[in-house]
Amino acid sequence: MGEGSKFQEVGGLGWSTREVAELAGTSLRAVRHYHEVGLLAEPERKGNGYKSYGVGHLVRLLRIRRLIELGFSLAQIGEMAAGEVRPTQALRELDAELAAKIQRLQRVRDELALLMRRPTPTDLPAELAAAAAGADIPEADRAFLVVLTRVLGPTTLHAYADAMAAYYASPAAAEFERLPEDADERTRDELAERLVPAFRTLLARYPQLQAPAPDAPRGVFFAGRIITDAINDLYHPAQIDVLRRMGKILAFDFQHL
Repeated sequence: MGEGSKFQEVGGLGWSTREVAELAGTSLRAVRHYHEVGLLAEPERKGNGYKSYGVGHLVRLLRIRRLIELGFSLAQIGEMAAGEVRPTQALRELDAELAAKIQRLQRVRDELALLMRRPTPTDLPAELAAAAAGADIPEADRAFLVVLTRVLGPTTLHAYADAMAAYYASPAAAEFERLPEDADERTRDELAERLVPAFRTLLARYPQLQAPAPDAPRGVFFAGRIITDAINDLYHPAQIDVLRRMGKILAFDFQHL
């Protein structure tokens, strides 16, 4: 900065904000923002009150642009300028961040490739989307699955993915989706009875479905509460009553094993 100021005084050099921005290949707004966040020192002003930028300001702007192009944030650039972080340490940290980002982007590309090869629901993670591809899943059930992805751990989600095809192959699954809200007691009871065999088979094959697995990210209690809230919000009272009746039958089964 000092050398730039001397050159300005000797050679009569002095650029306006617009000129220094153009020379640095950036915008007026960016230059002003760098002043606001303390990355670029304010220049002296001419007698007419206009800012007068020198070589030192231009060099600083070019260095900021170079670091931004490498992927550094303005906060990181500020830490390096203040000596809070050594450049070599900052480079290693940035390299680790970029490696993680590349891995994430590669996973996204893999999922996109799967979607392009075989149309699948885009609102579900890859494993559930692949399992759902061959099934005509009702909107309420799809929304329920989306909620599950936020509260269940990978073990239980894998079990759901494996169990989906078998469940939707059952005629009773379609009956549950079409159940009218004013269904009478007998209709509800009979549907619950028809759903029980399919669920008995699934629970025997996938015991993880009996309750949220211990690997639920925020704990079993939280997962159970969110799942209950989702069921009450997504299904009408007659459907919820069928699930309750079916649950009682299955609970009786487990008590008498």
